[in-house]
Amino acid sequence: MTIRVLLADDQALLRSAFRVLVDSEADMEVVGEASDGAEAVRLAREQRADVVLMDIRMPGTDGLAATRLISADPGLAHVRVVMLTTFEVDEYVVQSLRAGASGFLGKGAEPEELLNAIRIAAGGEALLSPAATKGLIAQFLAQGEVLDDGRDPARTDRLDALTGREREVLVQVAGGHSNDEIAERLEVSPLTVKTHVNRAMAKLGARDRAQLVVIAYESGLVRPRVE
Repeated sequence: MTIRVLLADDQALLRSAFRVLVDSEADMEVVGEASDGAEAVRLAREQRADVVLMDIRMPGTDGLAATRLISADPGLAHVRVVMLTTFEVDEYVVQSLRAGASGFLGKGAEPEELLNAIRIAAGGEALLSPAATKGLIAQFLAQGEVLDDGRDPARTDRLDALTGREREVLVQVAGGHSNDEIAERLEVSPLTVKTHVNRAMAKLGARDRAQLVVIAYESGLVRPRVE
């Protein structure tokens, strides 16, 4: 299947560079370009995009607001958003994940990193594996919006619905591990891990693995820690 990619950035030159790169791949194609968030939401719906490369800072409706709109629309439940960011706007990254983004990527990433990010997002995985990314998320989650002991009571209550094994798998997901890695660590099959992940997402109301990671931190199941 061809991955349908939507580019959302207010810089035409950057969109053009991304288009050339994406269209050079046999398994993906650019189906539209947006210069602001509102246009991105509209095109995501009209062009049946699979993945949106979304700049955080855009005029009018920014990338964060657009991600919230996409995540809240049942008709766009299949759309995955990859936020394009720079390190000076780190505080928006966690907000993006909470809003429903599948992860984020620095604008200075290598071409292969960008293409790999699109494939990972399209496959339902979270772009949260690098240690720097996990540390960054932990840092901002530790700065507030949780109790003094690091727990969000609403999130903690929701964890009660998980089985013991689902909690174990959630901890591993929060560590940035893939299903295959988790299967090896817990000595079960990858299919079993996938089943536990899907059940955890359903019980916790998580859109994807990225939101599972945020929930794991907010609930106190995984303690915020910066490497």
